[in-house]
Amino acid sequence: MGKRPGSIGVLDPLWWPWTPVRSAIDSYFWWLDQQLGNPCERDEAGLPWTTPNKIALELPSMRLRNFSGTRAGIPALVCAPYALHSALIADFAPGHSIVDALQSQGLNRVFVTDWRSASPDMRFLSIDSYLADLNVAIDEIGPPVDLIGLCQGGWMSLIYAARFPEKVRRLVLVGAPVDISVKSELSQMVANASKAAFDGFVNGEGGLVRGGHLLQFWSSPPDPKIELQRSLSPEIAGEKELLDRFASWHGRPLDLPGAYYLQTVNWIFRENRIARGSLVALGRQLHLEQVTAPVFLLAGAEDEIVPTEQAMATASLLGTPPALMKTAIAPSTHLGLFVGSRTLAVSWLRIAKWLNHGERKLRSREVASA
Repeated sequence: MGKRPGSIGVLDPLWWPWTPVRSAIDSYFWWLDQQLGNPCERDEAGLPWTTPNKIALELPSMRLRNFSGTRAGIPALVCAPYALHSALIADFAPGHSIVDALQSQGLNRVFVTDWRSASPDMRFLSIDSYLADLNVAIDEIGPPVDLIGLCQGGWMSLIYAARFPEKVRRLVLVGAPVDISVKSELSQMVANASKAAFDGFVNGEGGLVRGGHLLQFWSSPPDPKIELQRSLSPEIAGEKELLDRFASWHGRPLDLPGAYYLQTVNWIFRENRIARGSLVALGRQLHLEQVTAPVFLLAGAEDEIVPTEQAMATASLLGTPPALMKTAIAPSTHLGLFVGSRTLAVSWLRIAKWLNHGERKLRSREVASA
């Protein structure tokens, strides 16, 4: 399948000659180490994390990363997208980090799902495989957790909350596609492509889907500096370093298991099983009205992948009482929801305070009952 001209505006790695980018990457690693004062752990694509962390658990589908400075308090688990790029999106750079935004408001127990790039022995991993590992990770952390789903990590977080409601205290969904009946460019692209085309991605690579091939399928070549400024709003020294880091992160996509990829395309984006209540996860049919936990929905007004209407449509599907439902629309692109300095300073501040307020209320009740 060829590239769709004018499709979703993400940067095309073919526009980044490898040799100068390689040099820029090395320069950025040095710069970041100087900023932090010590070398960092690296993500699945080999890039350094911004915030110090350690690997809490090694699982077939992920490394569970622990950014916590304490064992006290309600844990917040960021469920990163597993669609194309690494989980570094949750901790991208100084001033552009969800992890840092949460910690700055007193959320001291923060974890991130660092999904692995698929190797040949992972080709049969399914959505159930990822949910099962997510469940193991949450049991390791200690439920209930505050679950924060980013983009496709959002629908995964939501179906986890429907499957294990007692293990999720509060749920945050950011730019998350759930009800695909609300049209978007992404859902239309999937609907317009033949099933054979998606099968071809898998069959041609021995059961895997190569991230580089996916980038070519739905990338268009906007000006990289303009795209970065729209998404990151960089108004700090070091814009060149951010641009280099963004190019490196974008140009190192993850490979996906064929089974997981085809289930996502067919079940989530073709058949809309989550919204219709027909998805079976870990042996149980899921109904979103069973999700009654407090929920915060964040959408981007300029989101070109998950438009506001689609992101907000989730609210009407849940059993969460209106008084426990919070929504916000940021003046942001899709990528900017996760790394934009303005969104982090305003919208993520609201999210962090909302999570922290819930934790303080829980502590007050525990003290009162003691």
